[in-house]
Amino acid sequence: MSEPEEDRGQRGQHGGVDGRSGRMGRLLAEVRDAVSVRTLLLIVGVLLLQLGFILSYVGAFHDPSPHRLPVRVVGPQGAAERMADRLDELPDRPLRASAAHSEPAARAELTEGGTAAVFVLRPAEQRDRLLVATAGGSAKAGAIEEVLRQVQASRQRGLAVDDVVPVQEGDSRGLTGFYLVVGWTVGGYLVASLLGVARGARPANPGRAVIRLVSVLVYAIVSGVGGAVVVGPLLGALTGHLLELWWLGALLVLAAATVTMAFQVLFGVLGIGLTVLLFVVLGNPSAGGAYAPELLPGFWRAISAALPNGAGTDAVRNIVYFGAHGIAVDVLVIAAYALGGAVVALIGAVVRGRRASADSAGSDAERPS
Repeated sequence: MSEPEEDRGQRGQHGGVDGRSGRMGRLLAEVRDAVSVRTLLLIVGVLLLQLGFILSYVGAFHDPSPHRLPVRVVGPQGAAERMADRLDELPDRPLRASAAHSEPAARAELTEGGTAAVFVLRPAEQRDRLLVATAGGSAKAGAIEEVLRQVQASRQRGLAVDDVVPVQEGDSRGLTGFYLVVGWTVGGYLVASLLGVARGARPANPGRAVIRLVSVLVYAIVSGVGGAVVVGPLLGALTGHLLELWWLGALLVLAAATVTMAFQVLFGVLGIGLTVLLFVVLGNPSAGGAYAPELLPGFWRAISAALPNGAGTDAVRNIVYFGAHGIAVDVLVIAAYALGGAVVALIGAVVRGRRASADSAGSDAERPS
C-alpha cells in the first residue's frame, strides 16, 4: 500500500527543516572554532585601540592654542614690568610673561631654550621688537607672534620679528627631531615584539630574559647610530651632533624595547597593544612635534614630558639648537623607562621560572612511584 501523498509532503518538509538546521549548526560550530572568545576579545581590543588613536590625535590637534608660553619682556625701568603684568593677565592666559634685566641676558636665555620669546620695548621707535626661536617650534613662535600683534594693534604700535634661533636648512618646520624620535621608538617596540612573537611573549626563564635584553641593547646601539647618520651625514637635516644623537637614540630605542618586554612578561600578547597605546596613541600626539606641548589641550600637555616620546623630542631639539641645555631631566625620564622596563621584565621572568619549577615539582610528586 502506497504512502499517502500528504504524509510524504510533510516528511519532506521536516527533512528540509532538519537539513537546514544541521547546516546552520555546522556553520555556527565552524564560526565558534574559527573565532574563539579570546580572539573576539582581541578584536574588540584592536577596535578600542583604533578609536583611541583617532580620539588622541584629533583631540590633541583639532584646536591648538597657547597656554602660558614663557616670554621675557625688556624695556625701560617700570615699563617692562607693566607690560609683563599686562601680557600675563591676557584673557585665557596664553603667555607667562616676566621682566628681564637686560636684552643680552634675555637673548642668552632664549638661545639656551629657557624662554620661548623676548619682547623688547622701544618707546622711541614706532615698532617694538619680538625675538623668537623657531627651532623650538615654529607653531609656538607663530602663536606668540599672533598674540603680540593683537596687543600691539590695541596699542597702535608695530611689531618687528627677529628669528634668533632658526632651524637648520634641511629641517623643515623643525619636525625632523620628532620624526627621528618616532623612528627610534617604533624600532624599539617592534624588535621586542618580534622577539616575543618568534620565541614566546614571556621568556621561559631569567636566562632567556637576559639574552633578550642583551639582544635589544645591541640593537639599540646600532639603531641609535643608524638614525643619527640618516638625519645627519646622509640627509643633512640635523648636522653637527652625531655622537650626542647616537647615544640619545640608543637610550630611546632601549626604553621602548624594555617597556615592551615588560608589558609582554606581565600581559602576554596583550602587552603589544599596551605598548602601542603608550608610545603611539598617547606618546606621539603629546610629544611636541607639529605643535609644542604648550599649544595642546591640558591632558596631552600634562603627559608630554613624562613619556619617552616627549622627552626625546625635547632632548633632540635642545641638543641640536640650544647647546644641550636642560636635557638632564629628559635623559632621566627616558633612562627611567629603560631601567624600569628591564627590571620588570627580569622580575617577571624570575617569578615565571619559579612557578614553572613549582608546577613541575608538584607534577612529579603526584606520579606513582
